[in-house]
Amino acid sequence: TFEQAIANTERLIEAAVAAGVIRIVHISVTNASVASPLPYFRGKGFTEEAVIRSGLTYAIIRPTLIFGPEDILLNNIAWLLRRVPVFGVPGSGRYKVQPVSVEDLADLAVSAGMRTDNIVQDAVGPEIYTFDKPVRLISTAMGGRARIVYVPPAIAMLAAALIGRLVSDVVLTYDELEGLMAGLLVSNSPPTGPRRFSEWLAQHRVSLGLRYASELGRHFR
Repeated sequence: TFEQAIANTERLIEAAVAAGVIRIVHISVTNASVASPLPYFRGKGFTEEAVIRSGLTYAIIRPTLIFGPEDILLNNIAWLLRRVPVFGVPGSGRYKVQPVSVEDLADLAVSAGMRTDNIVQDAVGPEIYTFDKPVRLISTAMGGRARIVYVPPAIAMLAAALIGRLVSDVVLTYDELEGLMAGLLVSNSPPTGPRRFSEWLAQHRVSLGLRYASELGRHFR
């Protein structure tokens, strides 16, 4: 649960202080806030506060939508586009996302770890899309034949639940969808990395989505 995640982070910080660690680099998410109505973003806000209260120097890095080897959301979109005749985009699909490369995120985290000042920084890529655009880019790159349609969020959640039963995973949660549609995976900050999703996709279109990436499997392996 999010409560357990917060408690685990607090224990980790206590252990770091006891071990003599002098700096924490914490990976959060864009638009994290203790005032958020969405448990995921609110939980991230509380973990950020725990880091700030620790007394250690810190860098809080807030990525948007991460892409790269072993990412979950974009990989599983590709996995579905390879297999289903119809792919449903929740709502209008016009809400925005700003993908950031996992390599750029790692570079930013390493450089932040070398600093001594306290910083809170978004990790964002150079491209901003409406959500339906990456879906169509992925489909085109793979030569996909799935028909892309727009469906009410409730239908998208029902479809995700049915697919989740087939793959024994949580494909999509209501809070994730709400955060996505609210445009919380976009930043007002300048890009922090040069890698473009469109270029990365062209390089990895053959391998993207060949295997389903399990959220639960990753957490419990």
